[in-house]
Amino acid sequence: MSRPQRIGAQAAVAQLNGWTAADGPRDAIVKTFRFDDFNAAFGWMTRVALMADKLDHHPEWSNVYNRVEVLLATHDADGVTELDVTLARFMDKAAG
Repeated sequence: MSRPQRIGAQAAVAQLNGWTAADGPRDAIVKTFRFDDFNAAFGWMTRVALMADKLDHHPEWSNVYNRVEVLLATHDADGVTELDVTLARFMDKAAG
């Protein structure tokens, strides 16, 4: 499967709500999601994990109780691609 070409963080955040470019030199996008409780956060992570597996594109994330911090970048493109935008949109929709 061919991978999407790098578009860069700024092009991605222009298409998304609430996402920002990562701090530092890395070309990536970030967002923090907050849920009612741990169960809701973990359920969301499970739905995202299933989609990520279908896309063969896996997020970098951390979870503490009701908060999930996400960083998206396409490693083999060394930056942000449309694949990151697709997964970000799914995350937003799944979060409601």
